[in-house]
This record gives sequence, structure tokens and C-alpha cells, in this order.
Amino acid sequence: MGDAEFDIRPFEEAVKMNLEGLPNGIIIRKVVPCRRNCLAEESHVYWTDGEVVQDLVLRLRNVECGEVELQLHWISIPGSGGL
Repeated sequence: MGDAEFDIRPFEEAVKMNLEGLPNGIIIRKVVPCRRNCLAEESHVYWTDGEVVQDLVLRLRNVECGEVELQLHWISIPGSGGL
């Protein structure tokens, strides 16, 4: 089945920033593939429609071949206390 891992900290750091008023599609952070993550290509954390979003393509490990594509969205839930 395979597995993959990535560092969520760049996404979390972007969520903590005050980004209101920024134009849609602005890239906040770029995360490059390295030995410490399973990124198949550069990943961008960006601001769109009032949300922090990250697109990732992860190369699976412990399997013959395969990749998985993810898109992370931060959704604030009122009363949750946030980060």
C-alpha cells in the first residue's frame, strides 16, 4: 500500500500569519523536495478565497511505485480556540 510523510509546519506557520487583504493566489511559502520529505515536486502554500491552501504531490515509499496528490485547506471553527 505504501506510505508517505511531509512537514505540516510551513502550512501551520502560514495559518498563524495575518493574511487578510492579500490578493488571491499569492504564494506564502514554497517547500522543496528533500530527503526529509516525500515531495515529488515543489509544494506551494498560498492564499485563495480567504483560506490558506497547500497543494502536495507525495511519492509513496515502501511500494513499487505510486504518488498521491493532496490539497490542504485550513478551516477555522468558531469557538475552537484555533492554533
